[in-house]
Order: sequence, then structure tokens, then C-alpha cells
Amino acid sequence: MIDPVLFSFKLFNLQIELTWYGIIVMTGVLVGAWLAEREIRRRGENGEALIDAMVWAVIIGIAGARLWYVANSILGGNRSYIEDPMSIIRPPIAGLHFFGGLLFGGLALAIYLKKNGYDVWLFLDAIAPAALLGQAIGRLGNFINQELYGPPTQLPWGMFIPADHRLPQYSNLNLFPVETTRFHPTFFYEMVLNVLAFLFLLWYSRREEGTKPGTLFSLWLIFAGFIRTFIEFFRPDQPRIGDTFLTYSMVVAFLMGVAGVVMLLARNGKLRLSFAENWEEKYQVKKTEKPAQPRAKAPAELSTTASKKPAAKAGASAKKTTSRKTTPAKKKSPAKPSSITKKTPAKKPSTSRKTAKK
Repeated sequence: MIDPVLFSFKLFNLQIELTWYGIIVMTGVLVGAWLAEREIRRRGENGEALIDAMVWAVIIGIAGARLWYVANSILGGNRSYIEDPMSIIRPPIAGLHFFGGLLFGGLALAIYLKKNGYDVWLFLDAIAPAALLGQAIGRLGNFINQELYGPPTQLPWGMFIPADHRLPQYSNLNLFPVETTRFHPTFFYEMVLNVLAFLFLLWYSRREEGTKPGTLFSLWLIFAGFIRTFIEFFRPDQPRIGDTFLTYSMVVAFLMGVAGVVMLLARNGKLRLSFAENWEEKYQVKKTEKPAQPRAKAPAELSTTASKKPAAKAGASAKKTTSRKTTPAKKKSPAKPSSITKKTPAKKPSTSRKTAKK
């Protein structure tokens, strides 16, 4: 058996622990975020927006997962959180619930995207397959913690649970001897089903390139909801509603699946609902303002510009040559004789006329 605590240290009066469960869960979040970012880019949107949104979604999602776990425990009869409220946030914090992380993290994500002008459906459809894979990876942490197992079974893949990790109803060693009793690996069932659902959504998103916005998210609700509904039949650790076989998580999961079916039918026009009347038919990619760049000149323009430059230079040299020739011409005296020759013929006739009169 693997020690759930990787290492621990004391900070003032607090005992800080780094657990394998925390590392595995964060690995699932990072892998899911990486895959979702690639899917967002494939749809033509800025994938970095998801990274910015994930900062808020993860923090608020963890807080929501903790609060949901506490509320679920109180409904099951656990009064320790009521008697000692500080135990909710006092390290080491043990116990997170998927539905709380989903609800609060999803709301934080949607608010951030809407506020910054992004298409929420585009991001939800891209995240849907990745969420299933991330959740499947996180279930490996339940194996290390020896938790989330089902009732005893004779099946060959039954899981051995040590006595100190058994639920109270299975602590009777006479009925359930430590050496031979095996239990349903419930977390493994959910992990396998989530991986299969992830592969289907990934295949569907690439096969149906013209998928309408919201379709993949609707399918995710169906798979995630009904898979968890099935798994709840193998979860003896979950608080039940009265004396029924129903658990609170089972009811929420079933409503998730039903909501997914309704959304899918409305999305494809099989069910007419008011909220689906103006449902967008294509993803709306956010327009980003880019700095103006000089337009590249066409080859024809470049050749025209090149032909104009020599002509301009030739004209300039011609002007210089003309000015050089005309300037010395103004200084030369031949201009004066020409004017004299014009005046001389006018004087000679007058002189000859005077002589004749005499």
C-alpha cells in the first residue's frame, strides 16, 4: 500500500501535508486544461483566455467542492462541522466533492468569459471532453487513499481493503475477514466509463465539424450525469435520503443527465423551448484589435516605383545640367553685340538721309 502523504512539515502550529491525492487531482486539472486549450484554438479562439479564466475557476471550484462535501456530510448526519466550524478550513483539509467544484468553478468560468466578451458555448464545448479525462485521472487518487469502494464482491477484480480503511458497516471481521474479502473498485468503474465517454466526445467533435454550439456540453451532461447515477448504486459511503436507496448525489447526477437530454433535444429542434429560440448557430469568435501594419506592396507596384525613381533622378540631373549651361551664358558678352547689331541698322539710315539733304 502506498503512503497517501508524500511529505509533511509543521508551520507554526499547523501541520502541512503534501498528499498524493492532491498531486493527482492537480495533474488531472492541468491535463484537462491543456487539452481544452488545444480544442479552443482548433475552433479559432484565443486559447490563452482559458488559462486566465482557470485561475479563478480552480480557486473558486476548490472552495465550492469543499463546501459541497461539508453540506453533504451534514445531510448524512455528521455534526462535527457544526460543532467545530473551523474544521472546514483547518489543514489538513480532507474531503472534496465533484459536484461542488463543477458548480462553483463553472459559474466562475462563465462569468469571466461573459465579462470579457467571449463565447461561453465555445469554451464549454471545448472543455466538455477534457473534463471527463481530468476527472478520470483524479480517480487514481482514490486508489491511493483506499476509498470510494463498493460493497463486498466475489468478482476476480475485487479490491482488497485493509481493516483500518473499511467503512463501519464492513468492520465486522467475522462476516468480512480481512484475508479473503474483496470490494467493488467503484472509483475504477467511474474512471473507465469517463475515459470511454471522453473518447466518444473527442471522436464526435472531429467527425461532426458542423456541430452546433452547446451540443458537446449537452452530451457531457448526459454522460457525466448518468455515469455518476449508475456509480451511486455502488457507493455505500454516500448519505441516503431517509430510508430509501437514493443518495443526494444520485438525485443531482440524475437531474444533470435529464438536463443534458432536454438541452440536446432543444439544440436540434426536437423540443421547442423558450431559452433555445435564439440559440446561436455558429460559434462567435471574439474580434481582437491588432495594431495597424504597413501594407505590403504588390510586385506591380514595386516595379512601377522602381521605374519612377530613375526617371526622377534623370529629371533632376537634367535640371542641374541646364542650370550649369545657362549660368555661364548670362555672363558671356555675345549677348551685347547682338543687341548692338539690332540698333546699328536703325542709326545708319538716319545718317545717310541727313547727308543726302545736305
